[in-house]
Amino acid sequence: MKLSRVREILKRFKDLCKLHGWKTSEKDDWVETKKGYHNFLSTRSIHPSSFKSIATNRKCVVREGLSYRVVEASYTAWLLSESPSEMLIRAISENPDFSKKIALYDLSPISEGKNLGFKLNHTDSLVFREFENFLKKEMKVKLSPIRTPETDSEEHAVTKLA
Repeated sequence: MKLSRVREILKRFKDLCKLHGWKTSEKDDWVETKKGYHNFLSTRSIHPSSFKSIATNRKCVVREGLSYRVVEASYTAWLLSESPSEMLIRAISENPDFSKKIALYDLSPISEGKNLGFKLNHTDSLVFREFENFLKKEMKVKLSPIRTPETDSEEHAVTKLA
């Protein structure tokens, strides 16, 4: 999927956010609520070491007229147009600091014409829940969980019991 498709989805979502009274930026991909900034990062893929560096810093750039200021993002959603590596999935799912603040969305099936996406979201972000509802209701995308080491072992245990 081209990043322009992701940008189109985000633009439509940010228009919806305004109806909730949330502040958005026309040029940047963040949503501000009473719980802080919810940052959306769109990329084809990300190397795990780059991901860890960005995720640890939790910075978000906010434009104010002709100037900028850097704020701490309360939450970050990664929107990927290629399937994430197992290392990236592990980096999020095995680190409680990351899993509480970071959501991962694999939107690669949309590029194949499918109304399907995958999510890894253990945050309490209302914005990300609303984003998922938007994908389901407005974009008609079926979101399935990204398989993690925890879900794989749980499925394995259930299978063993059956």
